[in-house]
Amino acid sequence: MGFVETERRGQVMIVRMNRPERLNALGQEIRAGLAEAWREFRDSDELEVAVFTGTGRAFCAGEDMKESVERGTAGGGRHGAGDPFMDGTLQKPVIAAINGFAMGGGFQLVERTDLRVAVQGAIFEISEAKRWLLGGYNHGFLAGLPHPIATEMALGFRFTAERLYQVGFLNRLVAPDELLPTALEMAEHMLTLPPAARVNTVYMMRQMRPRVAPPLERLAAQLHEHGDKGDLMESRRAFAEKRKPNWKGR
Repeated sequence: MGFVETERRGQVMIVRMNRPERLNALGQEIRAGLAEAWREFRDSDELEVAVFTGTGRAFCAGEDMKESVERGTAGGGRHGAGDPFMDGTLQKPVIAAINGFAMGGGFQLVERTDLRVAVQGAIFEISEAKRWLLGGYNHGFLAGLPHPIATEMALGFRFTAERLYQVGFLNRLVAPDELLPTALEMAEHMLTLPPAARVNTVYMMRQMRPRVAPPLERLAAQLHEHGDKGDLMESRRAFAEKRKPNWKGR
């Protein structure tokens, strides 16, 4: 059994991350499995809507820190290569069914989806401020959140599903046993729409998402180079070794 499972229910495809012992962390194998699943979904003439979920206590804990330490490099490499969900070329709608923790890269998987259902008590965090030299400055902005909340998100504070539902980041908040049924109910509603209306509307709504202006993207690239690069791997070693990091400074 692989780290990514797929299931077909009529015109709906369920994509499930299945590495619960590592909280579905994004190692190379799970990234490859997701890319394969999304290509299957994209290329199918029968499948129209996807439900994206995880197994166990987490939707996805983000970057596999232990694997990064073993590899000696930070991040997941070219994890978007060949993955239509990650590179933005997937035209079909995706509904997130968030079963637990969505941290770092796991949060970023959620924000790429079109509709979001979460279990009560799920925990969300953009972890970039803890792992990189610049916090996740763009995530709250892309979600259309008020600036103080976007700042809180960028600085790595944790959010409950209840709070993200209140600020409009989540569409539904449900009990655990209602998670998949609710997501499938939303998928079935979308299937009642004329196919062109469904695809065109999803495309239009994606184009209306906020975008960071090019000058600010250039500034972000400069800030990513500002600081002690040794802290990149130190953050990951400390996580893997379950200790406090020893920062080298600015």
